[in-house]
Amino acid sequence: MTSLSAFPSPGRLLRHVVRLLPTVAGLSTFLHLARGGFRGLHTLGWTEAGLVLFLLVGIAVAAWRRAMRGSVGAVIDLRDDLELGGGLVAAGFIVVAIGGGELFPIVYLLMAFLVAFLPRNAGLTLLGVALVFDALVTLGGPVPNAASFATHSAFLVLFAGLYHLVLASRIAVARRAENDAVQKRIREVEERARTFRLVSSGTADSFSGMSSDEKWLVASVKEIEGAVHAALEIAETGLRTHTCAAFLLASDDRSLKLYDCRSGSERVQRERFGAGEGIIGGVLKRRAPVRMNSAQGLKGVTYYEGGGPNVQALLAVPIIEGSGLVRGVLVADRLSHEPFSDQDEKLLSTIAGEVLRSIEVERVMSYIRKTRDEKDRFFKAIEELNRAGSPEQVFVAVLESTRQLASLDFCAVTLVSEVDGKRMHRVARMTGVTAHGKALEGRSFADNNGLVANVVRYGAPLPGRDLKAMDRQVIFDDETQIRGLGALKIFPLVAGDRILGTLVAGSRKKANFEQDVLRMIEVIAIQAAQAVLRAQLYEQMERMATTDGLTGLFNHRTFQAKADEILAQARRYQRKCSVVLTDVDHFKSVNDTYGHPTGDQVLKGVARIIKSMARDTDVVARYGGEEFVIIMPETDAKGAFTISERIREAVKAEVFQTEMGPLRITMSLGIATFPDHGMEKQQLIDLADQCLYHSKRNGRNQSVTVAQMQGGRKLQAVEAS
Repeated sequence: MTSLSAFPSPGRLLRHVVRLLPTVAGLSTFLHLARGGFRGLHTLGWTEAGLVLFLLVGIAVAAWRRAMRGSVGAVIDLRDDLELGGGLVAAGFIVVAIGGGELFPIVYLLMAFLVAFLPRNAGLTLLGVALVFDALVTLGGPVPNAASFATHSAFLVLFAGLYHLVLASRIAVARRAENDAVQKRIREVEERARTFRLVSSGTADSFSGMSSDEKWLVASVKEIEGAVHAALEIAETGLRTHTCAAFLLASDDRSLKLYDCRSGSERVQRERFGAGEGIIGGVLKRRAPVRMNSAQGLKGVTYYEGGGPNVQALLAVPIIEGSGLVRGVLVADRLSHEPFSDQDEKLLSTIAGEVLRSIEVERVMSYIRKTRDEKDRFFKAIEELNRAGSPEQVFVAVLESTRQLASLDFCAVTLVSEVDGKRMHRVARMTGVTAHGKALEGRSFADNNGLVANVVRYGAPLPGRDLKAMDRQVIFDDETQIRGLGALKIFPLVAGDRILGTLVAGSRKKANFEQDVLRMIEVIAIQAAQAVLRAQLYEQMERMATTDGLTGLFNHRTFQAKADEILAQARRYQRKCSVVLTDVDHFKSVNDTYGHPTGDQVLKGVARIIKSMARDTDVVARYGGEEFVIIMPETDAKGAFTISERIREAVKAEVFQTEMGPLRITMSLGIATFPDHGMEKQQLIDLADQCLYHSKRNGRNQSVTVAQMQGGRKLQAVEAS
């Protein structure tokens, strides 16, 4: 095999030269300092001035390249940082060498700047470069100054290290403070959402960022806050109260927390207090309004801190859901001995109902939105499955959609097939496992008593299991264990009367899957099975359309298309390409003597040998009958001849066992090469065919090139067995 040698174009050569400018400039400065250059203005000559100019050009090129890569979003690697930083360090030391040691603080500032703005690896490397430059300047002069070098080195390390530590510490503190503030606000919103029962009080989920769900939750809380605040304003005005407050039961149902109030006192409890204490505790236990008054002041008013006002009249109304659950209490009090009337109690009860109604509305909206989002994800999953064209695309779509739909921690797809009459399972794809677990993809295991095999065997979903039961169960096989799951559900992939495999869904939470979610996953499994079946049938049809049914090689039509592609590439890039046409010698006598089944056995064996001896880039096809064709990209006549001879020798050495005894065969091969022997596909095939028949007329069992055929040279004939 040979390839055309190519020289770089002038433009490409210029780019290489420009790319090397910063490195060459820095090294030139380094060498000149090592030889004692730049020792003052009085010694500065044209050579050193030119070297300074060369260094400035190098710095400009490095800065320009770095800016261009950053503007297009390319990765700025270590070399880019070192070229720019090294040039700046060299410039700094030139200034110090010319102006004297008094200017060395410039290097300190420069090093602090580089360490602050460049990655750690680049900063540490440039620190080492600066130490080497300093050694050249302070120790390489006529009078070496070791003390000065030691001082400079200590301050360089100090400036670089301290600046980096201080900057990193300030950034870490700022990030921590920002994160704490965000998390605090999120926890407040979450707690209020649980108080309103917008989310389950037992959930372990936390808000990790301002997602769309969190934004909606904040909006819901604010909507309720506005409704409660407006209700308290009405109560304050209508009842002429000193304090009118709403206390809601916390998510633990054992304590009360002030939600909102209108009060002239600063002593209203802002922290949680026991729900079973004082007058309010009695209201919650009795689930009925309470009116009390006393000219000497009421006892058991627990919603004020110590030293609170002397309450002489109080009205408290429970906030009760339709199911009978108490959610909180509305309290109104007066500091004068002016008892609340029946009308006052009726008004406050009405306001309590409005507060509860606002919470219920938002809770219903929460459920509607959750259901809508689940349905949206469900229909999107079905759409993705219907768009998938290959089994791999189906696996990716079903895993991603199922994981999002049910918030799964583990998901896998397995396929089942028959191998030698025995059922075999294969893990086609999985997600939610470690890198070690991903190695299980593609692994096959025999039929067993594991959960996956049982689902395939019985064709029904496996019920969820608790944590302990799953730790003792086999999901795939005895050698594979999935730990850390609290719930599991396995669905069969059923398409008509066929079971193609399973969909395995697992969660770390111990709670069982919700029925609505399970039903949607089951439908996804059905759709996934249909999608897998369609993809498999499509691949099978495509394989039948492109391959030869007997040998498994490409058929004649596919060869023609691929030959056009390879020749087009050869023309575009001016590469060589060879076509080899082969024919089994005396194949008709094989069929006549041994029978057509033996002839088919020979053709399959020859196809296997040719495919194994050809390279991965070669295209091997059955051309027709006992003829085979190979197209070899980027291969000249000599390379094609070498490969053809290997194939011929391998076919000659093969022994086919038949009912009539062992059988040996030989092959003849013809070779034509683009562009040496022709520019068009049909021209090359015709020349290869002529070489093939030239081989047959001259003794068979040999490879012939166009040059050998046209040159009329005597071919080495090998006697066929």
